[in-house]
Amino acid sequence: MDCIFCKITAGDIPSAKVYEDDMVVAFKDINPQAPVHLLVIPKLHIPCADEITSDNATVAAHIFAVIPKIAEEQGIKGKYRIINNCGAEAGQTVFHLHFHILGGCEFTESLI
Repeated sequence: MDCIFCKITAGDIPSAKVYEDDMVVAFKDINPQAPVHLLVIPKLHIPCADEITSDNATVAAHIFAVIPKIAEEQGIKGKYRIINNCGAEAGQTVFHLHFHILGGCEFTESLI
C-alpha cells in the first residue's frame, strides 16, 4: 500500500511524534495552520470516516479518548479544534483516517 500515513505508523517515514500507543500515532503537521497543529491517526488503515464500521469503531473511539490527553500535554486543554475531512470534495488529501487538532491561538471565526 502506498499510504504516507501507513508509512509513518510503520516508522518508514520520520515524523515529529508527540504521542503513540498500540492503536494511534499523533504527530506535528508539516504545514501547520495554527501554533499547535497535530494529526492523530489510527495505525489501522481506514480510508476515511465513511469507512468507520462496527468492526473498527473502537479505533475511532480510542482516538477521541486520547485527544484530551494530547491536548493537555500540548498546553491547549479546553481551547482547541478537532477537524476531519472526509472525501476529496471536503478537502481530504491523504486517504487514511486522521483528525487535525488545532490550538495555541484564539479562533475568532466559527467554521459552522
